[in-house]
Amino acid sequence: QVQLVESGGGSVQSGGSLRLSCAASGLRYSRYSMGWFRQAPGAEREGVASITTGGITTYADAVKGRFTIFRDNVKNTLALQMNTLKPEDTAMYYCAAASIQWSSLTRGSYDYWGQGTQVTVSS
Repeated sequence: QVQLVESGGGSVQSGGSLRLSCAASGLRYSRYSMGWFRQAPGAEREGVASITTGGITTYADAVKGRFTIFRDNVKNTLALQMNTLKPEDTAMYYCAAASIQWSSLTRGSYDYWGQGTQVTVSS
């Protein structure tokens, strides 16, 4: 069975940094595009960053220049380096896998989801 497990969330002050990790199992990881999504209470789940099987990345405008997505196809892991965090970055962050070969920040493109890890940024 496919399993995606996020870790690395926490509470930080505005301007701080966090690195989120996602461990994938039960799928041929290198064949999947991967993404990070986030959802604040009462809001829609939105795409944050994605990376294709070939390593091409896409970022939401709100995080460009601050966040970096990267993957390790040997260890079957995905990471999101988040710098210069802002209170508006506060959300539950989810790792997702898509059986597509292109980049997507659309929820419907993704087949599997992790349970989420909470990120809270205080002002």
